[in-house]
Amino acid sequence: MPSDLHMHTTFSDGKLTPEELVAAAKAAGLTYMAITDHDTVEGIVDLYENGHYPARGINIIPGIEFSAHHPTKEIHILGYNVDIYYRGLADKLNDVTEGRWSRFSEMVEKLRALGYAITEADVLAIAGTSKSISRSHIGRVLVKKGYFASVREAFDAVLCKGQPAYVPHYHLEVEEIIDLIKAAGGTPVLAHPKLVGDDALVRELCQRGIEGIEAFYPQHNAEDTGRYLAMAEEFGLMVSGGSDFHGFPTRYPQELGVFTIEDSWAEKFYRPEQKLG
Repeated sequence: MPSDLHMHTTFSDGKLTPEELVAAAKAAGLTYMAITDHDTVEGIVDLYENGHYPARGINIIPGIEFSAHHPTKEIHILGYNVDIYYRGLADKLNDVTEGRWSRFSEMVEKLRALGYAITEADVLAIAGTSKSISRSHIGRVLVKKGYFASVREAFDAVLCKGQPAYVPHYHLEVEEIIDLIKAAGGTPVLAHPKLVGDDALVRELCQRGIEGIEAFYPQHNAEDTGRYLAMAEEFGLMVSGGSDFHGFPTRYPQELGVFTIEDSWAEKFYRPEQKLG
């Protein structure tokens, strides 16, 4: 049976609500799933407080995906089995959320100065329930208004680092994220290492307290996966993998179940005794 340990909901930049995502995962025949929204655990909170976690017919692993500070590279760290009510986690996530909100307002101002007629209200309408406002939400507004054909095109033209509407935002340091995940009872895992763009840095990160590596990922070819599996063995790390599912037709995979991992990898992260609240 297949599993998927990397997916997003409407509480960050995904298309499906947590309940819809769980239903889709069940329909795809997944055994284990992890919800890993960007810088928030509100999707898991929503499931739990509305009686949908734990769920019948599928094993849910509560998770999160953090963006870490680095001057030139994109480093993301997944946290599996975090205590969603841990006070230290909530306090840090509030700081990150405030940083995201101020950043998105500044980016909208820059875009307006460049001649793009968008407003904060436009972005908030796209974001819906998400408190984790991101460049993807802004990009979707730009596409909706006809300025660009795709979110990727919008990123390349105005939203990426070095482009005219880019604004850096508040990131936690790598060690800070790792320590926070562990303090919340979770397991820190380096997400999509190929996207870091520097395997020497990946090797360094594997020795800074990380406990797992996402070897299986849609943008990893067989050679990449083999290289990261070898790193996992070398540094004594757990192995994770997932689709990074967002649910939008322009982003692969478009459906759950298209990219999966074997249950034997996923079950090592599952804690059947974990209780929330």
